[in-house]
Amino acid sequence: MPQGTTLPPQTPSHFSEGASPLEQPFNVDAERAVLGACMHKADVIDAVRPILGDDAFYRPAHETIWRALLAQRREDNPTDPIVLTELLQQQGDLQRVGGAAYVFELANAPYGTGSAEHHAEIVREKAELRRLVTSAVRTLQRAQEPGADPEAIRAEVEAEVRAERERALASGQGRLSRFAKDGWSFVKETGADTEPLWGTREKTAWASGESLMIVGAPGVGKTTLAHQVVFARLGLQETVLEMPVAPSRRVLYLAMDRPKQIAKAMARRVFQTDEKILRERLVVWEGPLPATLDKEPDLLADLAAAHQADTIVIDSLKDAVSTMVDDSLAVAFHNARNRALRGGVEIMELHHQRKAGADAPRGQRPSLDQVYGSTWYVSGAGSVLFVTGKAGDPAVTLHHLKTPTGEIGPLDVTHDHVRGTTIVDPTKDPAVLLRNAPGGLSARDLATILIGGGDPDRADIEKARRHLGRLVDSGLATKADGIAGGTGGGQQARYYPSARHLTAVG
Repeated sequence: MPQGTTLPPQTPSHFSEGASPLEQPFNVDAERAVLGACMHKADVIDAVRPILGDDAFYRPAHETIWRALLAQRREDNPTDPIVLTELLQQQGDLQRVGGAAYVFELANAPYGTGSAEHHAEIVREKAELRRLVTSAVRTLQRAQEPGADPEAIRAEVEAEVRAERERALASGQGRLSRFAKDGWSFVKETGADTEPLWGTREKTAWASGESLMIVGAPGVGKTTLAHQVVFARLGLQETVLEMPVAPSRRVLYLAMDRPKQIAKAMARRVFQTDEKILRERLVVWEGPLPATLDKEPDLLADLAAAHQADTIVIDSLKDAVSTMVDDSLAVAFHNARNRALRGGVEIMELHHQRKAGADAPRGQRPSLDQVYGSTWYVSGAGSVLFVTGKAGDPAVTLHHLKTPTGEIGPLDVTHDHVRGTTIVDPTKDPAVLLRNAPGGLSARDLATILIGGGDPDRADIEKARRHLGRLVDSGLATKADGIAGGTGGGQQARYYPSARHLTAVG
């Protein structure tokens, strides 16, 4: 043999049939979780079947149980462990899979059904890796045979890879088709018309399936505001800033930035009667994550699945990524965000502004470029709320810089730092202002008040006109059309409180 072609001493010259020089990839916990979820809810089988494909389970016992589940589903029969145990007994497979005790153990896996598709994807990926390992072993065996032809071996390898790729694409489980759906289903079944998590359809602060980012300098109360939304998601209050908040099943709070201070801030809102809810429906992660989200894009979805949470709060964003200024890492974080959102997890992110804007005058409207870090963080967020003011000042202003629907505010709000609550300044509420204006208001009048005096620009006036229009639509105001300009000048449309509005507050 020519010099340099000898195999290392630890490498055998030939492998017996089925032997492997590499450890076979598998994840038994993911397999158990998938089977347990299918026993709890038969519909889960329909969701995970196209993901798994054929021969996905590493343990033969798990593959046998999976085949039994498929048989039950085809007949539209129950898939609970009692019925499944009976079927396996009739087939003579019960003892081979570990007996009734093991079937019931699978059914009691503590993961629920919400993360079954994610677990099935893990099982599928391990199965694909095993097939690649087997192919690699066969290639190595062929290469060591006497008279081996490199061209023939290369052609066989290419044919195997091509067949594997075509198999994945044809089954619908491949990465190019798993999350694809027809246009009608996308429009009608994706959930685009769901109720907001916070706010109304006309003014949405937090839309379902889109992340909410709350931005501000240290000490302006963004954590105070976020905690109120969290407690409302837990059912401990109904509204925040006079806007309704939808309930959550369980919240996972990633307290990475000064967890002691976060606990102290939460304590202002916690009473003895809240113990049961907080123990069952709020999970808090203290300190750094096992890895940054830009390095492990699946980590956010995995955390939600592990803790059975449908809401995650990231406090704060800078602690979840390696650096805030690298565009490529920001895109990687956005992928992590979207993978969790795709799995039905709602996300709230607390973040900081650039230091240069920390001393901006109260009420001055900030812009998205004042958010610290790469622009891709805010580009991928569904809603961005920006809190301006001086650190520790109870009176701050909330700006809605990125809106799912209609813009909220700007709202002048007041924090009660003792109780951990926030209220809207009623002197800037368009409904209150109109009610207290006997001669009515024009859009320019309202805009002038909302910006704190001075000359409003066209955007301010248009925003005020939309505020007044919504009051008309809700029956709280009436509109008197204006007169077009001419030699004698024109007259702006004016809005007046309706009799219903005056009676309601009378």
